Amino acid sequence: MNHAEISEQFNRETTNSDTATFPDSANSSPSRLALMRRRSFLILYFAVMTTSACTTTRYQSDFPDKFRVYFGTYSGKGSQGIYQCELSLKDGSLSPASLAAESSDPSFLAFHPSKEYLYAVNENTARISAFAIDRASGNLTFLNSQPSQGGAPCHLVVDSAGRNVLAANYSGGSCISIPLEPNGQLSSRSSFQQHRGIKKNGHSIHLDQANRYALCCDLGLDQVVIYAFDPNRGTLTPHGAFDTPKGTGPRHFAWSPDGKRAYINGEANLTLIVCDYDAAKGTLKQRQVLSTLPNGIVRQGGSTAETVVDPSGKFVYVSNRDPYHSIAIFSIDPSSGEVRAVGHQNAGIKTPRNFAIEPSGQYMLVANQSGGDVIVFRIDPATGNLTPTGHGVKVPNPVCVRFMDAR
Repeated sequence: MNHAEISEQFNRETTNSDTATFPDSANSSPSRLALMRRRSFLILYFAVMTTSACTTTRYQSDFPDKFRVYFGTYSGKGSQGIYQCELSLKDGSLSPASLAAESSDPSFLAFHPSKEYLYAVNENTARISAFAIDRASGNLTFLNSQPSQGGAPCHLVVDSAGRNVLAANYSGGSCISIPLEPNGQLSSRSSFQQHRGIKKNGHSIHLDQANRYALCCDLGLDQVVIYAFDPNRGTLTPHGAFDTPKGTGPRHFAWSPDGKRAYINGEANLTLIVCDYDAAKGTLKQRQVLSTLPNGIVRQGGSTAETVVDPSGKFVYVSNRDPYHSIAIFSIDPSSGEVRAVGHQNAGIKTPRNFAIEPSGQYMLVANQSGGDVIVFRIDPATGNLTPTGHGVKVPNPVCVRFMDAR
């Protein structure tokens, strides 16, 4: 029975009843008891549906009609730095991209919690740059930069207190913490940690929800190196390490919304590693390892790039680069936390270096590094499947996608 049929039955039974109140069960006939049960069900049904509808309305109203989107790129070959456009939540369309600021190889971006400042790694010059955001136009004004103290910085975050920028250096495997001035500028470094081992490649750095631990994926070491983090002093102190399976090459890392699980993509062996996270101890424990390729595919090279959990926490996605050019889709069991592969999407995808889901969870934007564009998929909230919207925007050498409220 669908919603319309239930509504019709409810109205009919209420109208035809000889009484507007439920009879006392002790003096009721079987037919009246059956009617009472049906009415109880119908009233409960409409109460749930009304509550659900109101909740959905409030949820959607929390978001603007559009988001501003910033794109980090590799400069050269048509790119001059950081680009921006607008995403419409009405249909997933994107406005033409414009240059927000000139910058050299600003491959990854991170916002200050206030959304007044944006920070970028400059891979080729081994620096971190700070920009002020013009909320009206979206344009960026360069503030200053600081050396990353290591080669090819490739990922960064701002701590939740808005006091420090943390970055991972690919070449030589290291990470750094840089305090922030009240005006958004970068101060001198407060902490630097050099990873130990023969082959070291720091690929990303992430902070837990408590802002207590920093976790740095080192592709060369097959480890997630863990540091105790003090946001007041901006210091990183060695705390431990999580060993991924040999040959994994851990690259990027995503948290579940509750911060209790971590999802790590193995660049080298095309896997997704699911871990439980103990926030009190600052430790990871491996739960699952899954392939990011479809069943039956005999792997021939390739690598993964990004891991993203959708805002609902129901799905996790991983990008496969050349020669597979796809997004792997996984569902997450809400009770057990177990993950299973449910599909792949490759329509229009070419070297998906990075991708991101806007905060309402309706759309995914995929940066096609070798395709020179960013394309939009609609997310099915029930299955996690991705459907091409037909919308996209030209961006030269796109590497990173970041969203900001455009209100």
